Amino acid sequence: MPLLLQAYAAEGLVRASILPQGGLGDLLEALDSIIVEASVMTPLDGRPDVREPRAEIATDDLLVVVAPPSTPAPVHASWHDLVLTVGPYRVEGLLPTLPGFDPGRALARPGGTFVLLGSARVSLAADPAAGGVEHPLAWVNRYAVESVEADLDLGIFFPGARSVVGHGAAPRATAGRPGPEVGTSA
Repeated sequence: MPLLLQAYAAEGLVRASILPQGGLGDLLEALDSIIVEASVMTPLDGRPDVREPRAEIATDDLLVVVAPPSTPAPVHASWHDLVLTVGPYRVEGLLPTLPGFDPGRALARPGGTFVLLGSARVSLAADPAAGGVEHPLAWVNRYAVESVEADLDLGIFFPGARSVVGHGAAPRATAGRPGPEVGTSA
C-alpha cells in the first residue's frame, strides 16, 4: 500500500503517493529526493493545480511534511509551544524534548534535517488570521526555518533562525498533548 505524502513547499501544497520503502520520516532523512506518483501541486499564487503522473521532489524543497497517522509520537516528553516562520508559512506547534531539557547544557543535538512537531497548525505567514490546517504530527525542515518564538532557546534545533525566547504567547489549548491517540488532520 503506498504512503501518502502531504507536504508544504515554497510554491504550494504537494500531495502524492510514495511506494513504501520504509517509514516516511526515515525516507526524509535518508534520501536527497523522493520519487512520487500521482503528484498534485496546488500553487500558493492561485494558478491551477499541476498534476504529474511521476515526479522527483528534493527533500530540501519540502518545508513541512505531514506525518502519517502511524507515526509514533514521543513518549515521556515535555512539550514546548513554539511559533515558526518557514518560507511562506507560519507553523504553530509543540516541540517534544526530554523532561528537564536545558538547551544550554544539552549534549544531544538533533541529528537530521527534519524535526517532529505535535499539534502543528500551518497557515500562511502573510495572513495567519485567515485560518490554517492542524495536523497531529508534522516534520519541519529545520534548516528552512527563518524565525522561532518559544519559551526556551531553540537555536540548536533551528540553526540560522532568528530566535525570540519567552514570546509571551499563551500556551495553546490542546486536548492533552500529542500522542498516538491524537485525532486526524483537519
